[in-house]
Amino acid sequence: MDEKLISLIIPVYNEEERISRSLEKILDFFRMHNFRYEIVVVDDGSTDNTLAELEKFSTEIKVISYKPNRGKGAAVRTGMLSAKGDIRVFSDADLSTPIHEIFKLIEKINLGADVCIGSRAIDPSLIKLHQPFYREFMGKTFNKFVKAFVMKGIDDTQCGFKGFTSKAAELIFPKTKIDGFSFDVEILYLAKKLGLRIEQVPVEWYNDRRTKVNPIRDSFEMFLELFKIRKLHSNTFSADESIEFDSSKNKT
Repeated sequence: MDEKLISLIIPVYNEEERISRSLEKILDFFRMHNFRYEIVVVDDGSTDNTLAELEKFSTEIKVISYKPNRGKGAAVRTGMLSAKGDIRVFSDADLSTPIHEIFKLIEKINLGADVCIGSRAIDPSLIKLHQPFYREFMGKTFNKFVKAFVMKGIDDTQCGFKGFTSKAAELIFPKTKIDGFSFDVEILYLAKKLGLRIEQVPVEWYNDRRTKVNPIRDSFEMFLELFKIRKLHSNTFSADESIEFDSSKNKT
């Protein structure tokens, strides 16, 4: 379909029950549409049989595995920096955003975006299976904190479906320091500081009740991480690199 090499990065942690099914769907999709692709699965210190499940696909995917568990941000960073694709997309292992939505990311990147992110906020009718009300409330509250303390202009930083040009990935991810779930906010903050063009697209989304996110522990850590992001990157950019965000350039 697209002559560019597409890298799909999938961070996994204790996903033995669903990773094989997800990989089968992804492989079938890529073959059907004649993509040039690579699939990079990063096993973030799983303690179950995830690695054994991944080994069943050893001829079709690249597996990176390490211990101990470091966090989703660390896994995505590892995958992005080991990928070779012209376009690099990361997706949650549960495929809450179906793989066919990758067309939207690729289209925007081919039209000039450096970063394209899936969003559940642009068209809520595409949310086919909602989270429990308390998780949706916590998500909306988190986004208000993002806008108040880190950056404005993005209504859904946490959807686990984001695409990058190779250049954008290689600029952003070596600079990331957040290993937890707030890493999404950090990468978008860095993209804006680098003056990269960010696009948002509405995507179909299905809640998976088997989420690994603990609503109390992980939410508390995410809020703490938010307050670290600006401080962590106060000296990240040289004078030449640090580019103030231009809303006319970054279409968010």
